[in-house]
Amino acid sequence: MPFHNTGVKRILISNARLVNEGETRDVDVLLEGDRIARIDGAIAAPEGAEVIDASGKYLLPGMIDDQVHFREPGLTHKGDLATESAAAAAGGITSFMDMPNVNPLTTTRTALADKHALAAGRCTGNYGFYFGATNTNIEEIRALQVGEACGIKAFMGASTGDMLVDDPDTLDQIFAHAPVMVVTHCEDSPMIWANEDAAREKYGDDVPLTEHPNIRSAEACYASSSLAIELARKHDALLHVLHLTTAIEMPQFSKAHRSEKRITAEVCVHHLWFDESRYEELGTRIKCNPAIKRATDRQALITALNEGRIDIIATDHAPHTAEEKEGTYFKAPAGLPLVQHALLVLFDLAASGQISIELLVDRACHASADIFGMKERGYVREGWFADLVLVDAAKPYRVTANNVLYKCGWSPFEGHEFSSTIDTTIVNGDVVYRDGALTGRIAGRRLDFARAR
Repeated sequence: MPFHNTGVKRILISNARLVNEGETRDVDVLLEGDRIARIDGAIAAPEGAEVIDASGKYLLPGMIDDQVHFREPGLTHKGDLATESAAAAAGGITSFMDMPNVNPLTTTRTALADKHALAAGRCTGNYGFYFGATNTNIEEIRALQVGEACGIKAFMGASTGDMLVDDPDTLDQIFAHAPVMVVTHCEDSPMIWANEDAAREKYGDDVPLTEHPNIRSAEACYASSSLAIELARKHDALLHVLHLTTAIEMPQFSKAHRSEKRITAEVCVHHLWFDESRYEELGTRIKCNPAIKRATDRQALITALNEGRIDIIATDHAPHTAEEKEGTYFKAPAGLPLVQHALLVLFDLAASGQISIELLVDRACHASADIFGMKERGYVREGWFADLVLVDAAKPYRVTANNVLYKCGWSPFEGHEFSSTIDTTIVNGDVVYRDGALTGRIAGRRLDFARAR
């Protein structure tokens, strides 16, 4: 039902090319306060309304990023909730879900509450937080209430020290008792460690980056993701497998619509964009876990996205300082900053015919809201929250060190000219980014998650 509040801020977005719910059509959209009041073919501007002329631009629901590492608390020399949420908003991301491998780890309900308190009043976009699983916190997991966290993160891989969950009985209990969705980082640690030993034997400590996809191999990914799927089926748990990278894993996932699945899958923009041919040029700047792999794997991910096997597109944004990334193979940390340019990557993939814009919006904007049970977000619908982005697909955007907004100050896309530009980002009815600059509005709110086991 349209809103007709008086005394509230109104914004009319006119002449927009709306991409929403599988359709593209020309509309006007009226915002009242923090909500979408009306969507129609032509709307007269109410008295006092701000008018945004969207002629020639696409209007989308804001991207919802279901996997970021904004580094707060404890690692804030790399990034923090304020800086990285602002960079995300400049990239058209209006909501994000942050990971628990911070300091202290988000592995108790007290730490989770503290993190929500840290975020309040500081985030440009809407925020939710994962609860981290360990080998020893099953009672905390059992006590978790629906809505306290977006999901339970289980690192079934060798990435995160104390958060590696490698005890078989603990994994079984997590899947048996998780009150909300389990999300997994899937790489088999013993296989990776054996590959690392073999690489050291061959190269010493000077292992070339081209070995990264061999060390963090497709086989290590498959061994772990297949175990996660087996456990989810055994316990009828909700499972979301993060940042898939390999062709051999794709047949494990159904082509059915996400509404019919209890096991869903995610791909990240850098795995859709880069392949192993870029290690020679970019080196540790594109070192990430799981590794960027072969061109055939990249193509398999795009095929799976089009087939419906992959349900969500995200970033796994994970900033490190330039100095940290300059280390040798074993010393340079894994992860790269991505939120400011993720939508531009996807629009480039659409411009080259690899995906459609409608699919892009479905997987980057709609799907996380559905899968995680977000209330009244992820779609452009009357009465829903006004989280929106305008994209100018006819205006190129070149990434330079001067326009990177991450606290770490660099991007793996520096020097690349994207075919599109993020024109305007709106969060809860507030314009937070426009014409290449942040407005300074801190509009983000705590996300409301309703999906239970």
